[in-house]
Amino acid sequence: MNIFVAKLHFDTQSEDLQEVFEQFGEVDSAKVIFDRETGRSRGFGFVEMPDDEAANAAIAALNGSELDGREIVVKEARPREEGGRRGGGGYNRGGGGGYNRGGGGGYNRGGGRW
Repeated sequence: MNIFVAKLHFDTQSEDLQEVFEQFGEVDSAKVIFDRETGRSRGFGFVEMPDDEAANAAIAALNGSELDGREIVVKEARPREEGGRRGGGGYNRGGGGGYNRGGGGGYNRGGGRW
């Protein structure tokens, strides 16, 4: 089972996550996610445990617990929806904002027929 861990302290390392989760069973991998540009932790990570029962026990015990002085959130990771945000950035990612984007919004969308 893939487990999502959030609200991590910025000093928490992947090894720290692995150590905590190993108390509940075998850990295939534990990874804190870092920002590629700054090298700083993004404050969340993922832990992969092969045994679902052990993973559920870890989630139940660790969600809301304290790690490195922070109360962490631990839950089963969900796959990302297709078409979700894939990185990139900048202020203008296309799509055009503003009030007049076309498409005929507003209250009277029926083409003027009452």
